[in-house]
Amino acid sequence: MMLRVFLTHTPTALALQFPAAVQKALAQQCEIVFNPGDKVLAGVDLAKAAKGCHLVVADRQTAVDAAFFQNAPDVLAVMRCAVDISTIDVDAASKHGVLVTRSIPTFATSVSELAIGFMIDGARGISKATATYRNGQKPKLPMGNQISGQTLGICGFGVIGQKLATLAQALGMKVLITDPAPGTLPDGIRNVAFDTLLKDADFVVCLAPSTPQTAGMFGADAFSKMKSSAMFINLARGELVNEAALEQALDAKQIACAAMDVGSAQDQCPAQRLAGRDDVIATPHIGGQTPQASEGQALHVVSQITKLANRTYPDEAVNISAATRLKARFAAATQNKAEDI
Repeated sequence: MMLRVFLTHTPTALALQFPAAVQKALAQQCEIVFNPGDKVLAGVDLAKAAKGCHLVVADRQTAVDAAFFQNAPDVLAVMRCAVDISTIDVDAASKHGVLVTRSIPTFATSVSELAIGFMIDGARGISKATATYRNGQKPKLPMGNQISGQTLGICGFGVIGQKLATLAQALGMKVLITDPAPGTLPDGIRNVAFDTLLKDADFVVCLAPSTPQTAGMFGADAFSKMKSSAMFINLARGELVNEAALEQALDAKQIACAAMDVGSAQDQCPAQRLAGRDDVIATPHIGGQTPQASEGQALHVVSQITKLANRTYPDEAVNISAATRLKARFAAATQNKAEDI
């Protein structure tokens, strides 16, 4: 029996995150059921829309909660079309025997390039001058800075941090990182204590994972340790930053400026109060919004679905031992094949 796959994406999200070419590839092996409207679904509503579907592919705005799993008896797996699975109640999924998978970070280059853009903009005032001209005024001629020779501090040395470090070194920057388990470091990169990085870096980029331990790691104490000329950049998750403390640090000129692609607003976007400031550069959670990154993640989800269709668990599954529904389906398929023989 062909698998039925429900894509939770709204039409707008579908165009950005699950391109038509990938939909076509998926349709060759599965029956696709689309979100019937332009509403982000959750809970019982999501379960009703996905009725009769075996797999659910969840986009970044869709929360898959306990209420969904209680009302979705047909679902075998929920597949997150991203690396972050904090929007999925994995414990509830496991309780109901549903497999949960995540995608791979195909967005490392896209996010790293955005970080470089933020740094250059912060150092040279590009967007600020552009906005002034568009308001019919002539910008002042402030002294800018070159990023070559400056020190970049990266908090979190995962795939994005590693790519960003490579780009920064190519631009002549010195690179410091802070990570509890960085692995083998490339030449010229030092792993230092968090406080040391804050003190020495001209640009501090938050790329740490979101965990209970990292929540609020950038607060008043952290900002007080940074250079008054430094720029803070958040490309990780909004909950890693105490936004009130960041605002106070900017007001007090403890740091020069900030840039953010994430924050406490809906869909992890920057909060308007911070995003509207003259000393903040903000983008609406676009780090991975490039055709290359989006298509890469969507294609990886298709490859996971192909594995499940062939009774194989994807490497990115997070709760295989609890996936009793798929185990039963695999066993039944094996038994049917044996009877056919």
